[in-house]
Amino acid sequence: MFGKYKHALDAKGRLFVPSKLKEELGEAFYVTLGLDHCLSVYTQTGWDGILEKYNALPISQQRKMRFLFANACRCEPDKQGRFLLPVELREYAGLKQDVTFIGQGGHAEIWDSEKYDALEQEQLTPENLLGIMEELGF
Repeated sequence: MFGKYKHALDAKGRLFVPSKLKEELGEAFYVTLGLDHCLSVYTQTGWDGILEKYNALPISQQRKMRFLFANACRCEPDKQGRFLLPVELREYAGLKQDVTFIGQGGHAEIWDSEKYDALEQEQLTPENLLGIMEELGF
């Protein structure tokens, strides 16, 4: 998944799936806590991969994932392409009205647009981009 897509939450906390991501996400997908106070969105296959890794962990390590699973929800868009984001997830990510979906390769993220725009403006510089690419061996 890739790209950046701006949408707005409606009064009921519903959000449209970006048309460019509809096919990739499929008929059902999972939304849970993400890093940096955003939300992570996984396809069924991606979620199954997380569950497989989780189930292979010793029970003593599984509890570290408690909050990820407790706050996860399975989303099935309605006929208009909207899905409901639970209040707890909206609060965790600080989502007000305007949100930004960003593709992250194997998953997507949902950000409060104001927060994402500020982060991008701060960190998206040619120097930072070069440093990251060199660090990762590109």
